Amino acid sequence: MEISKSRVKLYASLQHKKHRNSAGLFVAEGTKCVEETLGHFDLEALVALPSWIDARRELTDSLPSDKVFEATPLRMEQLSGMSTAPQAVAVYRKPASVAPSDSDISDGLILVLDGVQDPGNLGTIMRIADWFGIRHIVASPETADIYNPKTVQATMGAIARVNVFYTPLVPFLKCHPAIPCFGTLLDGDDIYKAEIPLSGFLIMGNEGNGISPEVRALVTHRLRIPSYPPDGDTVESLNVAMATAIAVAEFRRRLINR
Repeated sequence: MEISKSRVKLYASLQHKKHRNSAGLFVAEGTKCVEETLGHFDLEALVALPSWIDARRELTDSLPSDKVFEATPLRMEQLSGMSTAPQAVAVYRKPASVAPSDSDISDGLILVLDGVQDPGNLGTIMRIADWFGIRHIVASPETADIYNPKTVQATMGAIARVNVFYTPLVPFLKCHPAIPCFGTLLDGDDIYKAEIPLSGFLIMGNEGNGISPEVRALVTHRLRIPSYPPDGDTVESLNVAMATAIAVAEFRRRLINR
């Protein structure tokens, strides 16, 4: 079935958060992202070039025919936000946001994002979480939208396996006073030498301002990723996604070697 102009207009509008919220939809752009997410979300539409559909008949024939739409390269360009139009775009219904359970919180490592604003950083952090087996992220309302197409693209499919729950952080953390709160701070203890529990909340802050003062006041374990050599001339700080990868890797190393 050929896609209509009205559908192209609707799906193109999903590049903007207010339209994603009003329609309850989001897009996954590109072959890799589409193939990784199909089957994990409620499909609204699969839009693709005829050649893409023909090359994946086993996949496309398994989908309801009224949800598969052919589009010309021009139409793909019109509905996509990528610099080079993809061959396929999946449109999904946004699932309900789910808070991590008490057992999830008490038994595992939960990432907490305090105002991470760059969609690419958020997507990369979700990809890191997926790699290291972290299934839940708690994010402040100021954190970027996980359904931003740039975020979805950067997750490389991790959005299908990592749950992100948006909530004001201070009330959330105060509801779990017995859970250790790790904060990555420049004046913290060396993460490679500090005594740290193997579960808790790992808080990562905003790209420019770090962890907010209100959330910082709830940190129980201040951790620092040291530069090398310690007295060397280096950059001022690490990118938040890079810092997340290093910190999570150290937690997992401790878990493996306990």
